[in-house]
Amino acid sequence: MGNLEYKIVENFLADIKKEFGREDDKTIKVAELKKIEQENKTIEKFVQEFRKIARESSYERQLLIEKFK
Repeated sequence: MGNLEYKIVENFLADIKKEFGREDDKTIKVAELKKIEQENKTIEKFVQEFRKIARESSYERQLLIEKFK
């Protein structure tokens, strides 16, 4: 077995999150886009919420339009 580069697990986990955490955030936002519904919100409130989630997702314009419909 080789030497371990990390002696503290927290340092290892912090590096993993730094390297892959951003994509994980996008995945979460895509999942939120898939389940968002207007329900009893006004259209203004719904659009505002949709736009906030959309900005943080990796979806492109056409796919966003389809999700909004």
